[in-house]
Amino acid sequence: MAERRYIIERVEPFEPEVGRLVSMMEYTRYTTLREVEGLTVEQLDTKVAGCDNTIGMLLLHMASVEEAFQIMTFGDRDLNDEEWNRLEAGIDLMPNEGNEPDFYVDRLAEVRKRTLELFAGVGDEWLDRQSSFGWDHPANHYFKWFHVFEDELNHRGQIRLIVKELKKRESN
Repeated sequence: MAERRYIIERVEPFEPEVGRLVSMMEYTRYTTLREVEGLTVEQLDTKVAGCDNTIGMLLLHMASVEEAFQIMTFGDRDLNDEEWNRLEAGIDLMPNEGNEPDFYVDRLAEVRKRTLELFAGVGDEWLDRQSSFGWDHPANHYFKWFHVFEDELNHRGQIRLIVKELKKRESN
């Protein structure tokens, strides 16, 4: 996909609309990973003025949200207690310090690999399937997965601000 990164198109082996969604998700992830390339554990764990989150917290959040949506959409159910206990720290942006950069990169890759496996098993009509979202608002799977990478894009913006502040500190 790298050579066609800037083209939203069908991606094999997915059906056309699923493939387009995957194309957008993969570009989003590519840009997120580029943003955190080369950061240290200290940089991943640093809070800056005006932001309650660290880069590490945001990366774990991205992976946890994606896994939660796997369960909710492909499993057609809410998270059970064990799943919630495992994902809560990431979903709720709780502090998690001391993790090497590879911890986050590997976690994001592991979750995305599973997402792609699950998407390969559904057709375009699956995207139109509706269920409740949030406070009982109806939403289809297409919106829910748009929301997954929309959330990542928003938090990547936070990461960019944190990285900018870290570079400013280092230059002083």
